[in-house]
Amino acid sequence: METSNLETATLGNGCFWCTEAIFQQLNGVLSVKSGYSGGHLENPDYKTVCEGHTGHAEVLQIIFNPSVISYADLLEVYWNTHDPTTLNRQGNDIGTQYRSVIFYHSPEQKEVAENYRQQLESSGVYASPIVTAIEAFTVFYPAEDYHTDYFNQHPENNYCALVVRPKVEKFQKVYKHKLKPSGKP
Repeated sequence: METSNLETATLGNGCFWCTEAIFQQLNGVLSVKSGYSGGHLENPDYKTVCEGHTGHAEVLQIIFNPSVISYADLLEVYWNTHDPTTLNRQGNDIGTQYRSVIFYHSPEQKEVAENYRQQLESSGVYASPIVTAIEAFTVFYPAEDYHTDYFNQHPENNYCALVVRPKVEKFQKVYKHKLKPSGKP
């Protein structure tokens, strides 16, 4: 596969432990990296971001092959695996670092994201207004190594067992047709 045809998506939809475990299973996704984006502090760390004063969101930087999975398909999974109507919160995770945000990398990504949000708003699928921000991508700071592949490495962790696992299992049922073939990373 030629790497020049790959694209990048940067999405924030709550705790990256939950969302990484979902997006890394999608066919056409080559890598998923947890990190921080959208803030004002250079080289933030997890502790500082969690204090809520850096302006960063916990995000995923997703490298994908658009000939296998489109940006619109990634956004479908994005919109359907978190609550885009809660401001600065996903479940019990509260703070600006858990906000719903799409950082677009091109005018085309911006257009797709804005159109998708508008379709959802017009459909009335959500009882409350969508608060997802759509912002230009500027910089991505990778999270500390211990966050990498967290759910798969720590399934016994209480947060993983009680919060991440049910979310992943629901995703696997709904998106079975978009998952990587068995045995593939």
